[in-house]
Amino acid sequence: MIFVDGVPFSRHSSSSSQGMESDILLALLENPILLSVSNSLKANPERKFSVSEESSPERPKWVYIFQREYATVDPVFVDFVGTDEATTCVGLVIRNQRNGMTSVAHMDSPEIVEMGLSQMLSLLVEGSLEAEFDVHLIGGYEDISLQHANGSTVSESHTDLDGYSFPLCSKIVHTLWAREEKFHIQTICVLGHNTRRDSDGNAFPFLNGFMVETKTGIVIPASFDRSSRCPDEIVRRIRVSTSYDDSSWNGKLLETYDSVTDRFKIAPCLWTLRQYDIALSLQHYSDSEILSICSTSPTAEGPDFVDNLRRKWNYLIEHPHWIETFPKKQPRIFSRSSDGRWRRC
Repeated sequence: MIFVDGVPFSRHSSSSSQGMESDILLALLENPILLSVSNSLKANPERKFSVSEESSPERPKWVYIFQREYATVDPVFVDFVGTDEATTCVGLVIRNQRNGMTSVAHMDSPEIVEMGLSQMLSLLVEGSLEAEFDVHLIGGYEDISLQHANGSTVSESHTDLDGYSFPLCSKIVHTLWAREEKFHIQTICVLGHNTRRDSDGNAFPFLNGFMVETKTGIVIPASFDRSSRCPDEIVRRIRVSTSYDDSSWNGKLLETYDSVTDRFKIAPCLWTLRQYDIALSLQHYSDSEILSICSTSPTAEGPDFVDNLRRKWNYLIEHPHWIETFPKKQPRIFSRSSDGRWRRC
């Protein structure tokens, strides 16, 4: 169940499930209140996160989310939770209005939305459907032209839609609308609201990342440098890739963070000599070729996209046997030390 400005949301009528999903999304995008919020969000300066050399107990504590991951955090332990590197992906925030418990996911496919929402809500609902939640959707952009060959617009016809962002956004809002919980949409900065164009007309996402201040629920644009995408950056990147070949993760978001203990627990993931061979092969391609082969949005990726892939492939080449990374098939566990840094347990 969706609310906007405290009022139950009503959709336009449609005869097909695909049309229904599109109607809900388009009606939210056209809402003047939500449009104003998107414009205000984009006007805020971006906060840049970095792990400074001089850490201290007073330093802010945050949890970083990679693609296809999610984390539910307690304001008692965590000041900020966020993600970046999103182009066609969508960041979803669900926050319990009563206690501030906040769940953030970096969703990359419609196939993980239904189960992913259940995972996110599992620690938020408090065993009752009476809980109410603030929701923010940020990310995705117009990665296809919204004009059809016959000149009609998206609002007139949905049957020819392709691309990555639109189906994902549609699935998220329809799933929220169909569930029994009460979701108050606070931000929907996606698709056209999150698209800018260069002088040649190429489209880019306006916002690639954000963070949530857990105590207040405020969301602001954010970016994270390599040092702050922690802990276990490369292994978590590999885990995202290998999860697509692991049937146990079908339809699910990846779990990494333990809300109760404020620790990261990176479950074992398996890679084979096939991944080793692929990494060895891809390393020989040029940067432009890698972008074309490996990205859903080659012209919109960040400046470190290719470097991140090459570092991941280097790790696979140097550690072809996954058991070296997960001895005795045990998870990699990280706890927060007194200076705010993550330490391997």
